[in-house]
Amino acid sequence: MGKQETEMLKGVLEGIVLAILAGRSAYGYEITAWLRDQGFSDIAEGTVYALLVRIEQRGLVDVEKVPSEKGPPRKVYSLNTQGREQLTEFWRTWSFLVERLEQLHHGKD
Repeated sequence: MGKQETEMLKGVLEGIVLAILAGRSAYGYEITAWLRDQGFSDIAEGTVYALLVRIEQRGLVDVEKVPSEKGPPRKVYSLNTQGREQLTEFWRTWSFLVERLEQLHHGKD
């Protein structure tokens, strides 16, 4: 992944993670693995975990500690009402940006 792509991804990673959690509950490693499977190979686990801490602190997710066969309990994240509202706003903003970028790309005013 190039530097520009990495920087752009940082700007939308929260929305991507919220969208993942809108589909199902998951823990940090699952989210990282899914992102890597989707081609975001340069995503570090630490980046995802730091983002999960931030969205938890902002009240966008509910967290449940689930026993793990290996090591300490896992924190499983699920999107709550506030998180769904944030995700709706993310998609609204995303649609606006895509539309404007398409206009720029194709030379339309």
